[in-house]
Amino acid sequence: MNIGNVAERSGLPAKTIRYYEDIGLVRPARGTNGYRDFASYDLHKLAFVGRARSLGFSIEECRTLLSLYEDRDRASADVRAIAERHLARIDRKLAELQALSATLRDLVVRCHGDERPECPIMDDLAQAGTK
Repeated sequence: MNIGNVAERSGLPAKTIRYYEDIGLVRPARGTNGYRDFASYDLHKLAFVGRARSLGFSIEECRTLLSLYEDRDRASADVRAIAERHLARIDRKLAELQALSATLRDLVVRCHGDERPECPIMDDLAQAGTK
């Protein structure tokens, strides 16, 4: 398969596929004309990485997950540990976003939103780093 076919079937842009090749996540064969020749296994790996990336796994985590996927003697505990660490990062980020939302919501509620120049939002922004 050429890169266009693999891009269409994997749902990944050709530019992303070339990047994944550059960093060694996939290594398609090269035809005598120099063009990439992707095997069905390459397509499967690309789809795997695409799905992992859509779940927010880093490139290095994808590399590790691919390695574990290819290791038929892997322990599922190793896979779970990676997923648990990632989930903990997501949970921390959600907590940060919820705190940001609560702060901004409070500022919006306290702002009169009228013709007066006084605005708690502007006051808070102006005090950033001076507290």
